[in-house]
Formats: sequence, C-alpha cells, structure tokens
Amino acid sequence: MAKSPTVEDVAREAGVSRQTVSNVLNSPEIVREATRDRVRAAITQLGYAPSMAARRLRTQRSATIGIHLDPYAGGISGIVLDRFIHALTDRATPRGLRILVYAANDAEEELRRVRQLREGGEIDRIVLTGTYAGDPRADWLAEHGIPFVAFGRPWGEPGAGVAMGNPERPWVDVDGAAGTRAATVHAMANGSRVAFLGWPRGSGTGDDRERGWREAVGIGIDSPAPLRWTAVDTVPAARAVVEQELAAGPVDAIVCASDTLAVGAHLAASHSGWADMHVVGFDNTPVAQALDLSSVEQRPERVAEAVLDLLVADADTYDGDWHRLIEPELVVRTREQPT
Repeated sequence: MAKSPTVEDVAREAGVSRQTVSNVLNSPEIVREATRDRVRAAITQLGYAPSMAARRLRTQRSATIGIHLDPYAGGISGIVLDRFIHALTDRATPRGLRILVYAANDAEEELRRVRQLREGGEIDRIVLTGTYAGDPRADWLAEHGIPFVAFGRPWGEPGAGVAMGNPERPWVDVDGAAGTRAATVHAMANGSRVAFLGWPRGSGTGDDRERGWREAVGIGIDSPAPLRWTAVDTVPAARAVVEQELAAGPVDAIVCASDTLAVGAHLAASHSGWADMHVVGFDNTPVAQALDLSSVEQRPERVAEAVLDLLVADADTYDGDWHRLIEPELVVRTREQPT
C-alpha cells in the first residue's frame, strides 16, 4: 500500500518549509498569495489530507464547519449554492476541515439547530447563507461566540460595497452590480433600449443587480425607469411579464436578475417574434448554457476560497479586510453576440 503523503512531502513539492505548509493550513492570511497557491497546488497534486483526529486532540475543536442547506424548491438557479457547497467541501479537506450540512426551514429553527450542534461538539464555526435585511443570525452567533463568515452582505445595515455592516463581522459576496453593469454594457452594443427584468423591490441581492443596470444606462437609483420590469423568480411569471411589455413596444435587449427570469424572457421574445433578441441572465446555469444565453458567472469556487480564508483567520493577528467582494464574469455566448 502506498504511503500517505506527509507535510514534509508537501513542503518538498512546493519548495517551502514545513512551517510554511502549516501556516497555509492554519493561518493562510500570514502567507503570501503566490506561496499559498503553490502550497495548495502541491496539496492537491499529492492528495495530502491533514490528520483531523490529531488536530482535534491538540485544539479540542471539531474542525467542522456547519452550513445550512435550503429546503428544496426546484427551479434553475439553486445550482449556484450547490456549486458553492461542493467547492467549500473540496477546499476544506486539504485544510484539515470538514463540512456538516444541516437543514432548517427558517432562521429560528436554524439557530436552534446550530445551538444543538455546537453544544454537542459537532461544529465549531458556521457559514451563513441567504442573508437578508433584518437577519437575526449574525447577532446571535456573535453573542454566543461562534465564529462565522457570511456568504452574502448584511443587507439593510449602514455602508455600501465592502464597507457595508460591522467591519469586524466577516462576509464574502459576489458583486452583483458589477455583473449586471457588464451585462448591460455588452447588451447596449445592440441598441440603447436595454430593459432590466428583476425581482420585486426589497431583495438586497436583486436591488444590487438592478443598480448595475441603472448605472450602465445612466438612470439614477430613485429615478423612474420605464424599462425596469418586475417578475417573481419563475419562468412562467417572467414570460408573462415580458410578453406584455413587448406587446407595448420592442426593446433591443433584456438583462435579467437570474437565469430563471432570462429563460422566461427568451421564451417570451421568441413567442413574440423576436427569437434573436439579446437576453442576458445571471448565474450561468446549465440551462443558460443549453439555450446559448449569455449569463453572469458568480464564481462560487472563488467565494468558497475566500470564505475559508476568513474562517481560519486569527482575529487577534489578521490585519486584512473582513469583507470581500468577488468580481463576477460575463460569459458571452453565440446567441448574444451582436451582428
């Protein structure tokens, strides 16, 4: 049987010291990015996995991260969270960490579940998902001394961009406004009448994506916007809204807050006689790929890496930013390329 790779093997492969490998695993924030990347590449290549049992005995911690699994709701865009959890699990293992997924139907039930898991020694830190205005979970976790990082901004709190919320409460999010801004600029190559199909107002994520469209077309955040269309996040609802709007007058392109809305918009445009209308989605799901729709890629793998970096950072020594915005990428497909 082949011998399992050791820390020394990783150090030799990466051309660094044993202590540097340990730092990458336990305190990555103190290691230069290029060195971190080299060590992590060596870990992956060799298949190295730290001894979790030894770490638990040494630190008296479970080295397990808890993350809430949303109730199954079907639809198209849930694949993004699935990719994030997969990436989190994949990247946690080389750091000697494990992922424990738990279910809950609302914030109150989730906090009860977290308390049980924490008191049972099954988890020692949390990744929050699905943040929203008035979210009570971050306050509760802070009050109970449970380390956490949120995937999502603390919507409704003071500040904007990376300055939103308490600077000592870590979060990582995707810059939705940057994504829809890029999508709108791309769509405007086909004409200036670019509509935005978004969710009802009040969703932090949705309002942020709308902001990117407004900035690109030059409409103030509080100014009337006739080409701002609204639908709940289902394909039939999006299709009905877009068919009604197109009956009132054509547009050159439609930028959407999700791939679900984009599919509905594409079906509506095709049914209304504009099969080649430029429709851009958000999430870059397999459905968007299958329909050759351009879409904004959230890069959940980069989000997972950033979340783990902050989760293992030592609050007493870390002097970096506890808030990180990940730049998304516009994926342009053939159907969306201007003629």
